[in-house]
Amino acid sequence: MDNYLLPEDDGLPIRSFGNWTRDKLHYLESYIYMFETSMRQMKWCARCYIDLFSGKGKYRVENQKDVYLGSPLIALTTKHPFTHYFFVDNEQENIDILKKRCSIVSNISKRFEVGDANQKVDTIVNEIKSIEQNRPEGTWTSLNLAFLDPDGLELEWKTIEKLAGIRKMDLIIHYSQSGLTRNFENYVHANEETIIDRFFGDFDWRKVYQKYHLKEPSNVHKHLIDYYKSKLVNHGYAEVKDIEDYETIEPVMRNTKRAPLYRLIFASKHKRGHDFWKIVIHKDVAGQTSFW
Repeated sequence: MDNYLLPEDDGLPIRSFGNWTRDKLHYLESYIYMFETSMRQMKWCARCYIDLFSGKGKYRVENQKDVYLGSPLIALTTKHPFTHYFFVDNEQENIDILKKRCSIVSNISKRFEVGDANQKVDTIVNEIKSIEQNRPEGTWTSLNLAFLDPDGLELEWKTIEKLAGIRKMDLIIHYSQSGLTRNFENYVHANEETIIDRFFGDFDWRKVYQKYHLKEPSNVHKHLIDYYKSKLVNHGYAEVKDIEDYETIEPVMRNTKRAPLYRLIFASKHKRGHDFWKIVIHKDVAGQTSFW
């Protein structure tokens, strides 16, 4: 139990992922550190971390022995912890294991939910709104960060909209480039709603794809991400201008053959959040400068 929160084998099940997971979680860890270090002393009624696809809390890189902290434990063990944590996973086993690992921390509010993240988000949003409604006199609204990192295309736009209903809600969103690429041709002409339609929240992504997939095939994802971000702007998130510069490019995670797997889309309603993110994505876990 003493090593539940340490990056080492604690006797509980540990899932294996590709080496690219380290880069992704490096960006998350760096942003959490900047977010909490800079904002913790202000008069927020609560500072909440939301992880809708939390997993077991630890992972190994495939074919390696080293153990690393997953997103929930990175957030829980940061130097300046959040005041409230919300963890969701679709599998009871994952939540049971994560609960055991988190049990060593008893003085912080932690909520665990089992089920579809796109449904459980309602419970979390309602609780945060309740915290805000009952906040002590003289305090501000809550400050929140949601890490939305499914294995594929499970995240639905309606979930983004619900989280966006919270006034101060930063988002780090998994954009499954490889998953989308595999399914574009299967779904672009589908008569019924598809998993990609639910990810983008409408059918208009099909127009973007059809416009660029032949004319600019290497940039089709860039145009689709721009479309996704334009929808975020409609919900109060700060607009990020599309320029060819590392400062506004979503970091890409690649497999061992250097093929792109997924990207991280960042969204904040305040310019300061984007200033933090620009610093975070400048270098990956190996210290290499990131490019589009």
